[in-house]
Amino acid sequence: MYFCTYNYKEVEEVGILDDSKTRVISLNEILINLNYEKVSSMNDFIDKYDENTIIQLKRNLKENKFTYLSLDDIKLCAPIPYPKRNIICLGKNYIDHANEIAGLPGADNEIPRFPIYFSKLAFPAIGQNDIILNHKIITDKIDYEVELAIIIGKDGINIKKENVEEYIFGYTIINDISARNLQRKHSQWFRGKSLETFCPMGPYIVCKSQIPFPVELDIKCSINGELRQNSNTRNLIFDISYIISDLSKGMKLKKGDIIITGTPAGVGLGFKPYKMLHSGDVIESYIEKIGTLINYIE
Repeated sequence: MYFCTYNYKEVEEVGILDDSKTRVISLNEILINLNYEKVSSMNDFIDKYDENTIIQLKRNLKENKFTYLSLDDIKLCAPIPYPKRNIICLGKNYIDHANEIAGLPGADNEIPRFPIYFSKLAFPAIGQNDIILNHKIITDKIDYEVELAIIIGKDGINIKKENVEEYIFGYTIINDISARNLQRKHSQWFRGKSLETFCPMGPYIVCKSQIPFPVELDIKCSINGELRQNSNTRNLIFDISYIISDLSKGMKLKKGDIIITGTPAGVGLGFKPYKMLHSGDVIESYIEKIGTLINYIE
């Protein structure tokens, strides 16, 4: 199933897409038909319900008629506009990306032997067709990083690798927008990645049942139609099982947590000369089986 958060007539709702991915139905309409409690947000849905609920939703959709809205008549928001905690990020998790930034000021030349974790503030995240602010007073070096995002669906600590999939709710796309000059200036990554609008997310969350595990998906990013990033998540240095198991050692992962898994080669910083983003640029972030997230630079 494909879940989304959308705005219709000034009301924000959680929805489910139909098979054609051209229409959406209010999740609450289906929940009411099942005599379940309504939800106020995607986080609320992930908190309250489990995999059995999703099975019931699928069955009910096939057996009953509901009111559908065309995607043309709604505004898609970030699937989780207000993450409950900071987004957990991985740095240098594709070998080709680690190699392309080797030797740059502030970067080392080593392939990571252990995951490089940091966090990103997104409050709110932005959604499909939203504008990324240029923050030109403090930066002229805005960069893009398409990444596969994992949404945690079950609290867990000390999770075994072989059990990781049961703790996943689904997957979405995040573009880890970065102000490279701030990263270098502050000698760490939080500040340069946490400016307002620097977390485009979406367009949907795809339920884990739609994507075979281990996850091997094509991942791409184009700027103004020029393909810059082109890889597959099978090329992760630390795969999803490793990441979730490792993070959960001594640290509880909670429902609704978002983990982004790193970006492949082709970021603006990796070109000579750099190919940073400029006003009016169109960014298309694509991941197989999830969709294309489109955003614009102010």
